[in-house]
Amino acid sequence: MNVKIDGVEVYTNVEMPFAEAKYYLDFIRKKYPHASIVTMNVSVDGDEVQLEVFKRAVPFERIRRITGYLVGTLYRFNDAKKAEVLDRVKHDV
Repeated sequence: MNVKIDGVEVYTNVEMPFAEAKYYLDFIRKKYPHASIVTMNVSVDGDEVQLEVFKRAVPFERIRRITGYLVGTLYRFNDAKKAEVLDRVKHDV
């Protein structure tokens, strides 16, 4: 059975009421409040329920410490700071 709840595809291996599937989705959303859930698999085996969640990837922005500032990009740096960055010596670890 599959059902779409609040934009999330929920797949189950048995027939279950909509309210029960929504309960499992709400449980996961409370546990991971910042996750962007795409799909969820609900596997029922007797009294045991297993939830498998697939989340949307979150883009990662690199943050570096450059000339005393934590920055992701150099777009706000003036020409002098940009020149300082270009003059830096990279050390291999």
